[in-house]
Amino acid sequence: MALINSQFLKVSQDAVEQEIEKRVKVFALLNPKAEFIRLDSGDVTLPLMPSVIDAMLASVHEMSKDSTFKGRGPIRGYPFLIDAIVRGDFRSRGIKMAADEVFVNEGTKQDVASIGDILCKDNRIGVLDPIFQTYIESNVVGYRAGILEKDKHWSNIVYLTATREKNFIPELPTERPDVIFLNYPNDPTGVTLTKSELAQWVSYAIENKVLVLFDATYEAFISDPDAPHSIYEIKSARKVAIEFRSFSKSAGFTGLHCGYTVIPKEVKGYSIYSGRNIFLNDLWQRRQTIKNNAPSYIIQRAAEALYSEQGKKEVKQNVDYYMTNASMLRAALDAAGLKYSGGVNAPYIWVRSPWNSSWKFFEKLFSDCHILSSPGERFGPSGEGYVRLSAFANQNQVMLASSRLAEFKF
Repeated sequence: MALINSQFLKVSQDAVEQEIEKRVKVFALLNPKAEFIRLDSGDVTLPLMPSVIDAMLASVHEMSKDSTFKGRGPIRGYPFLIDAIVRGDFRSRGIKMAADEVFVNEGTKQDVASIGDILCKDNRIGVLDPIFQTYIESNVVGYRAGILEKDKHWSNIVYLTATREKNFIPELPTERPDVIFLNYPNDPTGVTLTKSELAQWVSYAIENKVLVLFDATYEAFISDPDAPHSIYEIKSARKVAIEFRSFSKSAGFTGLHCGYTVIPKEVKGYSIYSGRNIFLNDLWQRRQTIKNNAPSYIIQRAAEALYSEQGKKEVKQNVDYYMTNASMLRAALDAAGLKYSGGVNAPYIWVRSPWNSSWKFFEKLFSDCHILSSPGERFGPSGEGYVRLSAFANQNQVMLASSRLAEFKF
């Protein structure tokens, strides 16, 4: 009988999601006429944009003809999309980037969870807390997390605790990790870094020979001119940082699955096997050749359309729609006297529980306002005492939720 990777047994299924769904079912049975509003999801609600649909239809027709049919594409992605990415996301911001430093993928989560394939299991990982749990769980199954302790911390992970007193921005580690995951704009707290703050992390990484894995999934939602959209706005970051990007949230690609990872040619790791430094760009290319194909031609043409003038206008409309939702929720929270962060440069709002209990706050919002939120413990040990509200919802629903929130009593 085959032996399994028992590390997967150490990663619990999403108990918070299961608990939410159980409570929703009970509530619906007891209150069949009540209308509840879901602000707990990170999934988008707006349909695909016209420019995307047009590009997909055109590419489908291409696939029907011998002369324009496309089979399996390049491992890194088609040049037409990579060129659009390099010009639209980097060179337009004065950032040096080469086409062969970009790898098109099926979404950020795929590469964030898989980047450990090219890293030794002996690396010590640093993660923000609270944070999206894929960063931790992928390292549990990759044998890097150690033992789950009674306080729900993994013994071999360096937790970079983000507290309300520090505006949910952690201090630089006193205990050196080998790899640090950073996620800005941040999910769940909604905060972002200034260029000078991000530069401190880059300097720390260079001085301590740390690899930074920078998740910029929500960069399109930034409105603050001093907040960097890419870690490569800090020029020296090319020596130590890998960046992950996605079209899922800004362009509604959660059902299409397309994003990309950037690995500059300067970034290196050390091989105990060969006793020399290895370029991670080359190593990731080998990994992709073994394990992955890029998204289909049709999906990549859809992504390319986002960089057209019309596509850029439609992306901005999407972002404006969701950030208008966030603005309405913030105004309602202010009216209710609740404390929160986020909702300015990110579509998430991190709300402090008046009772310092995530689940009590969740229950009150659900029972009194018929609003579903995400209890903070979903995002790690430091999430206790908070709930996350998402602006990824229908605007009419958000208006109704805001009117209920504004009258919330605690």
